[in-house]
Amino acid sequence: MKIHSHARRLSTDMLDAFCVLQQGFTDQFVYYDKERPARYMGLGRCIALPSLRDVEYVCSTSGSPAASGAPDSASDAPQIPPVFFQFARFDEPNPKPCDNLFQVFPNLRFMLPEVVLVQNADGVFLQVNSLGPVYEGRVERFASQAEQAPPRMHRSIPYRLEPDDRGAWNQAMEQALAAIDEHRVHKVVLARRQRLVADEPFSSKDVLVNLIDGPSVGTVFMYRYGDVFFCGCTPELLVRKQGSGVSSMCLAGTTGVGASDDERQRLAEELLADQKNVSEHRFVTDFIRAVVERNCYDVDMPERPGIRSLAHVQHLHTPVAAKVMEGRTLYGLAEQLHPTPALAGTPVGEAMMLIRSIESFNRGFFGGPVGVVDAAGDGEYSVAIRSGVFDGHAGWVYAGCGIVAGSDAASEYDEIDMKLKTITSGFDAPAD
Repeated sequence: MKIHSHARRLSTDMLDAFCVLQQGFTDQFVYYDKERPARYMGLGRCIALPSLRDVEYVCSTSGSPAASGAPDSASDAPQIPPVFFQFARFDEPNPKPCDNLFQVFPNLRFMLPEVVLVQNADGVFLQVNSLGPVYEGRVERFASQAEQAPPRMHRSIPYRLEPDDRGAWNQAMEQALAAIDEHRVHKVVLARRQRLVADEPFSSKDVLVNLIDGPSVGTVFMYRYGDVFFCGCTPELLVRKQGSGVSSMCLAGTTGVGASDDERQRLAEELLADQKNVSEHRFVTDFIRAVVERNCYDVDMPERPGIRSLAHVQHLHTPVAAKVMEGRTLYGLAEQLHPTPALAGTPVGEAMMLIRSIESFNRGFFGGPVGVVDAAGDGEYSVAIRSGVFDGHAGWVYAGCGIVAGSDAASEYDEIDMKLKTITSGFDAPAD
């Protein structure tokens, strides 16, 4: 399979450009790290592939519109390999049906958009992909629209969350704790979903710009297929690969943020000293260390966790850095890492089976790996938590928590309520 990819530098804001260009496409893909310039926004679908093993690509470049008359304008943009997006389900073999919104999405693996906006340390770029030589007139048209994009607008969308069944949650907790007492599992991650109903129609763009410009910390992701879209903002990196460098993180153990900086700090210190949360975190570090050490060398993982402080919650956090062994791929690493004990529990296989028996719903994309990988094999995956699926009128929002010996049903329920604030913040226009 040969793919032709043409890149052009842009001088406009990436998100503003996306808001203009997205009007002509029903397939949309977003992977946007709010903390570092690793941002990708795709439009349309050129092709979807089951594997990148046999992909060949030809890259070409052109200058920005402002520099098009300069003699060296052809070298103004770097060569960027074609960028593929992937949104995978949490538990693909789960026989329980997903809700009707998740069922809309096709079961595809590596999806190459027709148009990709890329932001990295070198700037913002427009990439156009094709199965034949890229028609430069098409590149010019997209670039012109992007450069003339007006500043994006925000709006709040009034909504209500329909209460879920508290009794069903207590029963699920009893089942989970019984399995832990019987030593079938040491930890299991349970999820809740709530129905969100809006008072007026909304678009994927409305929620996306609120999440990106709002207070939530992490990577904003979105997959729109027709009139249905899945989106969220996750703090949890699964794996990143750049050349031989690999990074990941262990994220488990949660507390609140309090009402002041002093209270935030106090809660963080209590979390670091809380043996229940530290034990829950250790399940994750042990699992990720084992996967990384059998695929990498020069592994660097601190012995003690630190704190990852977010807008609505704080987590115990252990960063991971390593060098990857020859022959290992980003997708292969992601397959081995997912699901971690932070998403399923431990032992992972037994925890997955327990989740199937306890939860009344199939999680769909919630908790699955989402990310980007280019045709050269570099990219990253995050875990699709703090998320929801919507049709422009209503939808479902999802969040989960880790259950270990000593977990309390009421406290865990309240923890999920705190986590749900991340996705519901997408319905509020940023204060500024």
